[in-house]
Amino acid sequence: MNAAPVTGPLSGWRVIVTRSRAQSSSLVDRLVEAGAFALEVPVIEIADPRDEGAALQRALSHIEEFEWVVFSSVNAVESCWRYVGDRRALAGAKVAVIGAATAAALADHGVAADLVPERFVAESLVEAFPRPARPDAGTVLLPCAADARDVLAEGLCGKGWRVEVVEAYRKLRPALDGVDLRAVDGADAVTFTSPSTVTGYLELVGAGRVPAVVACIGPVTASAAMKAGLTVDIVAGVHTADGLVEALAEWAEHHDAPDRER
Repeated sequence: MNAAPVTGPLSGWRVIVTRSRAQSSSLVDRLVEAGAFALEVPVIEIADPRDEGAALQRALSHIEEFEWVVFSSVNAVESCWRYVGDRRALAGAKVAVIGAATAAALADHGVAADLVPERFVAESLVEAFPRPARPDAGTVLLPCAADARDVLAEGLCGKGWRVEVVEAYRKLRPALDGVDLRAVDGADAVTFTSPSTVTGYLELVGAGRVPAVVACIGPVTASAAMKAGLTVDIVAGVHTADGLVEALAEWAEHHDAPDRER
């Protein structure tokens, strides 16, 4: 459990972070800044694609064949960059991303996104995406997780694009080594940042250890949680780590604080 300041909108709150260890730091930092104790319970682990990146390397080596490259997550950006290595490798294609965090990850590699939808969900990107100059003449490269939703690929195909979907990474279930389940039992809230964190938590930790307050980063994750039988209390309006913490803090302002003596 991470140390936290004694003041802040989430002072005294014990909040579970379910992201992979590689991605949890930004959310943990923001929770601590808001006064919470952040308990890391990573229920997913990011791994190489099953073909060890062979298909992704082939696609990136022929990037000139694609008008657009679409990144739906930070993991997709980082997986691709292992093989791109230089921003000039994407110079021939336009780039679209879902979410500010994904755009920031791309910017860290010196590439500015050409399209970032107002809402950080696949449906919004499809809505904002242009149509090709000629039907079925334009091609989009979509590197994504092995279990990614079909909404993005199907939506772009519906607008007249040919879409090449390439597995860029997988999400696995890690062992909960070093996680104190007694601390989990004492948590006040749990944060879910993707549907896979919902299913991972229920599989590894169990429905009987879901805290009283469930907070989701956006509507897709909230839908997954509700389909799994959970009651969702908070859905962040801005689908980022900052937005999730802000939504949790706002909720805390209008509800009783947790028992500080527990």
